[in-house]
Amino acid sequence: MKPFISTLTFVLGTACATSAMAQGNVCMAAGEMKAALTDWYGEKPVSPPSETKEQLWVSQETGTWTLIKSFSDGHACVLSQGKDWMTGVDQDQLLAELRD
Repeated sequence: MKPFISTLTFVLGTACATSAMAQGNVCMAAGEMKAALTDWYGEKPVSPPSETKEQLWVSQETGTWTLIKSFSDGHACVLSQGKDWMTGVDQDQLLAELRD
């Protein structure tokens, strides 16, 4: 009976982990991420990457924004995204709020 429970626990744990990854952030090669943000959304970086390698991309035309994080393995992931970016607002303050 115990081997069955161990197997069931492993299968359920694997299914939960797979589900969490599927619902997680979008990640891809950093070059592909930057090309997608530029080509699909017309977004451009508004500041250099932070010490934690996070960077905000914004489209002044459409108002979309995306906060990405780059990793040493060459990948980047979307941390947050949205619409209605407000030009002229204190961007440092907004970045701090997005990171919280």
